[in-house]
Amino acid sequence: MNPLAQYVVDVPDFPKPGILFRDITSLLRSHFPEAVDALDALWTAEEWSHADAVAGVESRGFILAAALAARRGKGFVPVRKKGKLPPPVVEREYALEYGSGVLEMQRGEGRLILVDDVLATGGTLAASAALATDAGFRVLHTGVLIDLGIAKDFRCLGAASRSVLRYGG
Repeated sequence: MNPLAQYVVDVPDFPKPGILFRDITSLLRSHFPEAVDALDALWTAEEWSHADAVAGVESRGFILAAALAARRGKGFVPVRKKGKLPPPVVEREYALEYGSGVLEMQRGEGRLILVDDVLATGGTLAASAALATDAGFRVLHTGVLIDLGIAKDFRCLGAASRSVLRYGG
């Protein structure tokens, strides 16, 4: 078992009854450098050398992706909720495990590593990757701090997403 797992707090019935929320706040507060180290290690030096930037999904994905971008000397590209970026933007609607939403990005180019905090159903990560492609970027790899194990055999743009912690098998 990954030692970082002990700092993830289970919050039952949040944000609604029946959902078990895996809260990374304690992990970020007490072991942020180790979490960033573990994410960084998901990709080889060669894989990092091919990336121009790290994209992060709002909001906790920003924290992780920005730290990785700074560490690797790469740019940072935000994937935001609707209405948070000035135009022009490209948008994509997506399904959440307990609702739906719209993500936006500004147009750009280059090769990205796409990072989020948690992979649940895969809807947010898949929508973010498709959005990045629509916005002119090429997504090389995807990764998350936690894979909840809900989306068995999840693949994004033809490849498995990488994770530091995995629950559910």
